[in-house]
Amino acid sequence: MTIFLCGFMGCGKTTVGETLAQKLGLPLIDTDAYIVEQEGKSIPEIFDQDGEPYFRQVEAQAIRTLCREKAVISCGGGAMLNPESAAYARENGAVVLLDESFQTCYNRIKDDTNRPIVQRSTKEELKALFEKRASVYRAHASHVIPGGVSPRQMAERILKELQLG
Repeated sequence: MTIFLCGFMGCGKTTVGETLAQKLGLPLIDTDAYIVEQEGKSIPEIFDQDGEPYFRQVEAQAIRTLCREKAVISCGGGAMLNPESAAYARENGAVVLLDESFQTCYNRIKDDTNRPIVQRSTKEELKALFEKRASVYRAHASHVIPGGVSPRQMAERILKELQLG
């Protein structure tokens, strides 16, 4: 099974993904790390040199490629905003939204220099982006997991929701 973890930056996709992958005996693939490896440059470099639209194209291709893997896939915050990517992922696995609060996400990302959108945005702009994306994430997810608990507890909630444990 392929499990795509989606949600806003800082919702815990990679941290929860590590626990979930370990429990299922599957590899964890982080789409941002995959893209960095494929492109040979960091996410900020891709944004600066090639632009966000190019990054989103590469991200969409990564989702299509990774659908073939039996893995837990930690998606970048924008990956499941693309309707085609989300539909393809749902057809080939489970798209799981980690539904964390804005404040929790913000506390985790506010000082992260590897996030171009965070670096160029105010807290208010990030909150507006969070609110704008929330309904799209919900529309594209096949499962919504409420946050506010530890990464281990989130992984347990996912296993229960997907009837895997």
